[in-house]
Amino acid sequence: MTTALVWLRNDLRLSDNPALEAACRAGARVEALYIHETDDGLRPLGGAARWWLHRSLSELAQALAEIGVALQIRTGAAQAVVEDVARKTGAQTLHWNRRYGPAERAVDAEIKASLRERGLAVTSYPGNVLIEPWDIETGQGQPYSVFTPFWKSLRERDITRAIPGPGSARQKNKLGDVDTAYWQPDWAGKLAKHWTVGEAAAQSRLDTFLAEQVGAYPDGRDRPALDVTSRLSPHLRFGEISARQIWHAARAFAHVHPDKAAAVDKFLSELAWRDFSYHQLYHRQDIANVPMQSKFADWQWRHAPAQLRDWQKGLTGIPIVDAGMHELWETGYMHNRVRMLVASLLSKNLLIDWREGERWFWDCLVDADPANNPASWQWVAGSGLDAAPYFRIFNPVTQSERFDPSGAYIRRWVPELASLEDQFIHDPSRAPMEALHRAGVEIGKTYPRTIVDLKASRQRALEAFGALSARS
Repeated sequence: MTTALVWLRNDLRLSDNPALEAACRAGARVEALYIHETDDGLRPLGGAARWWLHRSLSELAQALAEIGVALQIRTGAAQAVVEDVARKTGAQTLHWNRRYGPAERAVDAEIKASLRERGLAVTSYPGNVLIEPWDIETGQGQPYSVFTPFWKSLRERDITRAIPGPGSARQKNKLGDVDTAYWQPDWAGKLAKHWTVGEAAAQSRLDTFLAEQVGAYPDGRDRPALDVTSRLSPHLRFGEISARQIWHAARAFAHVHPDKAAAVDKFLSELAWRDFSYHQLYHRQDIANVPMQSKFADWQWRHAPAQLRDWQKGLTGIPIVDAGMHELWETGYMHNRVRMLVASLLSKNLLIDWREGERWFWDCLVDADPANNPASWQWVAGSGLDAAPYFRIFNPVTQSERFDPSGAYIRRWVPELASLEDQFIHDPSRAPMEALHRAGVEIGKTYPRTIVDLKASRQRALEAFGALSARS
């Protein structure tokens, strides 16, 4: 009996899983493997992502068992684990979907070469992107560095169709072996109140978004108090749904509902931004640590640990920022508009290294994506490709007044300000004492004083970044 081994990584689903489908075609017996990799150079998952992964693997193991495939979960150096499992299962073929970070690609290349020398047939397949990073380039044959032409080129491509999940006549299998050494204490148990994990949940979330929310997406996506975004990002991050599935489902919906076509197109442009981030991840050095613009290589960021801690804890005294940081800590998620505001405050107004913020997000986000997270942080900080110009510094108060005019988002996540009148809730420091007294707010006691003067810090950032730009 032939045995095929499929190594699952960021593709925890049955449908549109090229490696799993190929393994089911290649072997009468299929074994699945997931590894909590301990290789040097690979970035360990943050705490919130570990919470999600644990539950996603549990859902996946049950689904695989239904089609007769046992999932083994191991911890260790990837090559040693893969070789051990391949030997014990008698696998003749190994299949995986590609990943695109430089460290991960190095691990995969070494394993592929080693196992092929031993006579194992090893095949890799397109990963969880719309298009492989080497299959899209500028007219000069270079990787894209600006999103707009990237999106224009991508939308004209014939995106590969999603494939159905593997059917099987195999007898239902028992669950595989699980190595529990990796699991951490469930410090993030509160996340269960906000999320349903797994492939079925991802498909349901997509269906609901298209049927009920996508029409309001273009105008409502910037308003954090509204529930009009897809919230598919953690499902995408772990591959419980593929980018290709989302693309084709959305395009099919737009075909049936032409009045929603423009809204769908806006949504798909955000999905393309994710691909653009993977484009950068593949073609650049480690984007979580290395600025994509070389002029930032020797940039001296401020060392301000007290302000960093206040930012992390949502104690900045700037309500929209504090609301975002509280949402993050409670739910493992933050609205995208607010992500830009909190990142701008840290990297521009406070001039604290964007990598500090990226690492905090990496630990706290359930959707902490190896491409999107650092690429977006670099975009806001100004060191990334297609970055916001250095003089674009978001004012969190005016942004709050514009996108959360009634203060509904702030009232939810900063309840100590809930009774403050709309005109003062965006900046309590400007509120008269009688208004604060009526709302039960005492600046410095029930709500913190602002940790930075927005006007003065903006000018400081403009001068610093302007000098850097002039030297480049």
